[in-house]
Amino acid sequence: MIGPVLGIETTCDETSAAVLDSRGAIASLVIHSQDVHRLHGGVVPELAARDHLRRIEPVVDAALREAEIDRLDLQAVAVAAGPGLVGALLVGVAWSRATAYALDVPLVPVHHMEGHLFGPVLENPDAVPPFVALLVSGGHTMLTWVPEWGRYFLLGQTRDDAAGEAFDKVGKLLGLSYPGGPAVEAAAAGGDPRRYAFPRPLAAASGKPGAPGRFDFSFSGLKTAVVRAVNRLEGDAAPTDNSAGLSGERAHMAASFQEAAVDVLARKTLDAVDAVGCRRVLIGGGVSANRAIRARILDGLGPRGRLFAGSPRVSMDNGAMIARAGQFRLELGDFGGMNEAAASAPLPGMVPWEPSPRPN
Repeated sequence: MIGPVLGIETTCDETSAAVLDSRGAIASLVIHSQDVHRLHGGVVPELAARDHLRRIEPVVDAALREAEIDRLDLQAVAVAAGPGLVGALLVGVAWSRATAYALDVPLVPVHHMEGHLFGPVLENPDAVPPFVALLVSGGHTMLTWVPEWGRYFLLGQTRDDAAGEAFDKVGKLLGLSYPGGPAVEAAAAGGDPRRYAFPRPLAAASGKPGAPGRFDFSFSGLKTAVVRAVNRLEGDAAPTDNSAGLSGERAHMAASFQEAAVDVLARKTLDAVDAVGCRRVLIGGGVSANRAIRARILDGLGPRGRLFAGSPRVSMDNGAMIARAGQFRLELGDFGGMNEAAASAPLPGMVPWEPSPRPN
């Protein structure tokens, strides 16, 4: 394996740099999470790009110091080239291209979601294919069958909002801090998940071969249901013993929303496990740090199953996962055609999944 490799991540609101050694082990990992978006309750693309521009050089310097190497020791630079916020991506790609040129080392553009696939590998060498992958982040929700690295079969993805976006928007609706995922999970710990009967969009299609939306996700309707519930509570003229208003229902609403979202994510994932006949699941992306999601999938897999999930630092957007995916692409000699920053881009090597015909 080639190393040391510098990995750069600037797809959204984390500026991250990491160095991996020739064994693929983390020599350093530095993540700067932008605070400016807390004021707006969500990511503002222009502010994100400007902050990346200010932070990328000091973040890289910190990563190199932590790894105790000089820039001249680097053998390659890997960078997340998409998908993501195009202004944020351009900062990372332009900086990485200039650095690779100056050092006369390869530049390896990496697909952000392939990076998330490699996240758990950084902490667990057993997290290798075959597995069903559930990738859940602020901008993406995707189910993929991965028989081997570089071969990806798309089972389903979100038709509208991503799971992470839904958590963030619901967190904002409930008056919780940003980012919404950890805040909703914390609030849900003190609530009754059965208090509100929020919908499970497309869940009924799970387990039904050939059903439209069997492995697809939709979170816009769930989010709208929470909006309506909040509006009903805020419409009360004055809280009473039977109507405590939003403040008294916040934990219950967070728990009910989380229960609905987790139910859909776990049900679809376990259906995919049965469909492909592999009881190994890898989950990646920031939302995969949610303990309820992990517990539900692990319970559904049973004693014969295996769940691979990284710690929060390698589940969120980070430079180490980009460097690890970059090492794979560099050894393969195929960068998947990702030469420029792209707000949207297909995962290299991904094709639609077609179920194998059952014997008569």
